[in-house]
Amino acid sequence: MKITIIGSGAYGASLALMLAKKTNNQILMWSHSKTDLNGIFNKKVPNNINITNSYSEALDNCNLIFIVTAVKYIKDVCNSIKPYYHNIPICIASKGIESESLTFSSILVKKILHTNNIAVISGPTFAEDLSNNEPAALAIAGYNKNVIKVIKNNLANDTLKLRTSSDIIGIQICGSVKNIIAIASGIVSGLGYSNSTAVFLINESLHDMMDIIKTLGGKKKTILSFAGVGDLVLTCLSTKSRNYSFGYVIGSTKDSNKISEFLTNNTVEGYYTLNSIYQLLRKKGICIPLIDLLYDIIYNGKNPDDLIEFLINK
Repeated sequence: MKITIIGSGAYGASLALMLAKKTNNQILMWSHSKTDLNGIFNKKVPNNINITNSYSEALDNCNLIFIVTAVKYIKDVCNSIKPYYHNIPICIASKGIESESLTFSSILVKKILHTNNIAVISGPTFAEDLSNNEPAALAIAGYNKNVIKVIKNNLANDTLKLRTSSDIIGIQICGSVKNIIAIASGIVSGLGYSNSTAVFLINESLHDMMDIIKTLGGKKKTILSFAGVGDLVLTCLSTKSRNYSFGYVIGSTKDSNKISEFLTNNTVEGYYTLNSIYQLLRKKGICIPLIDLLYDIIYNGKNPDDLIEFLINK
């Protein structure tokens, strides 16, 4: 099977390694600028992984597409592949909400490419851990059961488990909002508080996440999936998370220059997702106090210490 991965970052590379375990798969990674595969992988590259900077080559005789770019690029990706796209199954691994349309990735891809052959994956997995064959798990949901089956047959292996969910919107909400909560967790740690306080935050945020899921059309029970509690805990308690690390800079320095410098040097999905979620909830007339407070801290310079006061008095 020919499988194309659009996005050559660390997570795209880790998924390529997972897919390459099935030796009959031929993996073609699309990168904006064609580069040496050794510049993408920090280990020996399997023979069934190659790279291209041509969308026509990437989609020629392709059987399955993975989109693993930042959410802000998905619209451009879809418009670029549209001339070569013929109802090929698509798996979206990007997390977040498109900021201009305030739309989830699956809806955006469906609208541009006119297909229901779409699934999403999300869960507690860091790229480094996948690449090192650490046992890990993802939730998968989609519009089409056959597409889910194709993805599971090619991606699941001896170290990676995929569990099916019926809630494609809820899975994407979990994958988006957990990055916001991870920033908050980083703030808590940066302020000098312990894991006890961080878990206090995590536990409180679960209720807010369930409210957001319900408000935006998902199923509240999806919070119990790998994409929900699993990914939330991983992202909120690990220094490997750029969202957590960004929050830590906010809490530990309260220095606008250092905060801006971190954003310049790192892709922090939760920073952009916070604005999108905030605007989307306001558009629907919904108030989630934790989201409002985090927005004020991160975008309006409110004192990060207010987060602790909020938790105690909530």
